[in-house]
Amino acid sequence: MAGADSLIEEVSAYLKPQDVEYVREAIEFSRAAHLGQMRQSGDPYFSHPIAVARVLTPLHIDVQAIIAALLHDVVEDTGTTAEQVAEKFGKPVAELVDGLSKLDRIQFETREDAQAENFRKMLLAMARDVRVILIKLADRLHNMRTLESMPLDKRERIARETMEIYAPIANRLGLNDFYRELQDLSFKHLHPNRYAVLSKALKVARGNRREVLGKILEAIRQRLAEHHIEADVTGREKNIYSIYKKMQSKSLAFSEVLDIYGFRVLVNDFASCYVAMGVLHGMYKPIPGKFKDYIAIPKVNGYQSLHTTLFGPFGTPIEIQIRTHEMHRIADAGVASHWLYKSGHDSINDLHKKTHQWLQDLLESLSQSSDSSEFLEHLKIDLFPDEVYVFTPKGRILSLPRGATAVDFAYSVHTDIGNRCIAVKVNHELAPLRTELRNGDRVEVITAPNAKPNPAWLAYVATSKARSHIRHFLKNMQSGESAQLGERLLNQSLQALGVKPQDMDEAQWNKLLRDTGVKTRQDILADIGLGRRLNMVVARQLANIGEAESKETAANAVITIQGTEGMAVQFAQCCRPIPGDPIIGVISSGQGLIVHTHDCPTLRRGKSGTEQLMEVAWDKNIHRPFDVNIKLLVVNQRGVLAKVAAAIAEADANIENINFSHEDERTALYFTLEVNNRLHLANIMRSLRRIPEVVRIIRVKNAS
Repeated sequence: MAGADSLIEEVSAYLKPQDVEYVREAIEFSRAAHLGQMRQSGDPYFSHPIAVARVLTPLHIDVQAIIAALLHDVVEDTGTTAEQVAEKFGKPVAELVDGLSKLDRIQFETREDAQAENFRKMLLAMARDVRVILIKLADRLHNMRTLESMPLDKRERIARETMEIYAPIANRLGLNDFYRELQDLSFKHLHPNRYAVLSKALKVARGNRREVLGKILEAIRQRLAEHHIEADVTGREKNIYSIYKKMQSKSLAFSEVLDIYGFRVLVNDFASCYVAMGVLHGMYKPIPGKFKDYIAIPKVNGYQSLHTTLFGPFGTPIEIQIRTHEMHRIADAGVASHWLYKSGHDSINDLHKKTHQWLQDLLESLSQSSDSSEFLEHLKIDLFPDEVYVFTPKGRILSLPRGATAVDFAYSVHTDIGNRCIAVKVNHELAPLRTELRNGDRVEVITAPNAKPNPAWLAYVATSKARSHIRHFLKNMQSGESAQLGERLLNQSLQALGVKPQDMDEAQWNKLLRDTGVKTRQDILADIGLGRRLNMVVARQLANIGEAESKETAANAVITIQGTEGMAVQFAQCCRPIPGDPIIGVISSGQGLIVHTHDCPTLRRGKSGTEQLMEVAWDKNIHRPFDVNIKLLVVNQRGVLAKVAAAIAEADANIENINFSHEDERTALYFTLEVNNRLHLANIMRSLRRIPEVVRIIRVKNAS
């Protein structure tokens, strides 16, 4: 009862009397619904929704959200229906409660699938109404405060999920107090011994530091007053997890982290922030490179402040944050500032627009995730944005996570720009697409109408938006190319069975689709191209020919390799076949057709029952280069590399890569060359043999 009375007292401070009565009704409704239910700790279950609602009252959140917090588990855990909630408290409250309910009634194959779908549902509800996530974070915070009663494995799982998902969401929404407490509680349950040691050391250190802290505090207040700057100056404590993280990332001892004193200076207006900083820089020397202006360029969660680090008395580093009272309120409340301070302030409105845009971008990326692990990967990538700020050619500022590359920038401007980018200029100079961007870079993307994403980009992009769009494009492209290959394979098999492909009418295809349970002809052809279905089996089913009738003719099916099949046909890296080599094809499930040389040892070692070997032959008209590896053993003399490179260039070949190693008194040079065919390679090797310093030359196969 005490908790319910405290809640009424807290909401009475800012809600209308009529709304307070609605809260009383919701308390009684929740109490009746959860009657007889107990928490793992032994407390009545009803104590939990009361505690969740009380976590939200400092944010001055509205009556609908308070009621939804009180009822957030009634639909999921009791016999109450969403219709009953809507009838009693209105549709908006019922929709909030529905957004907070898990998908427990649906059976999932794995815990990961269930987790992913529940997050997906929560994010969709959050996009409609941000109050959903505020209640969810309050719910998670109270659960974390009372986690001791859970079994160890469940404690660790919930703490890890909180650290990886919920704490970063709180940070992204600018809910600083939620963020810090969720981090500390997660750390406590994931690393209880480390938490206990640091917690004890911090209590001792705070006592020892009090005198020094007080002297610096008084000196700062006095100096600001001398310059007629009205300011509230306070000491700023680090939370336990941030201390631990700093110790880990910078390999510092506990005493070294605690030697850094933190202060916060709150002033009345925007201009005073910069004046106060000038005064403090005159008082203590600033440490070069340790100044950040988040007022001119706010963080993506709306946070604004000046950060500077100074050499304090006795060489002690002092970290100072300077901001206005308004900036401080937004820094503490984030998106919840909408309810806490209904001022229509520009920064609050701007923060809400940014949050809505972030959610839309995130949902667009997540909607293209085909499975739960990919969904969770995108979500986690998007929630850890240690930002860099870069400029478009027109001067617009874009925020990207640290480690973001030029490709991430291209996709952040527009999906089509990302898909068609071929080059980039960073600060007016051409740079590789994998270039990591730094604060203040001016980035210009160069596009081409027929360009398309490169699978190699996935190795270095840092944003979920870029990653999901690249994967989505490649999947669609692979599906189309695989369907083309599948059609060729199926036609070859039909011809080998003595059947003309054009004779297969719509009725035969419809029967095949019904028998196999596949929706479209395109899907079957793509499955054949990707090796998920055997072309000869599909040909027999389509032509309605038994296995015995087809055995004699099946051996005649040979597929020609043109080299332009795209992702559907791959050339094995282990043996690097080139036109003129005797080749064999392997249809491997999910990878399509992989072409090897006949004598490839990797193929012989890796052959299994899941792979289908296929006779393949080179097309007579191939006009594209192929990679090949060669090794030269040379006498180590000045200028030998230049001679070799010149000979390769004269033979009209391109050097893709070069490495070297020392063997006794000679040097081994390893080249990856682009050649047209086996005859072209023979001409190159003939030219190289004429160089006096070349002792031996061989083509290297079976090199990874």
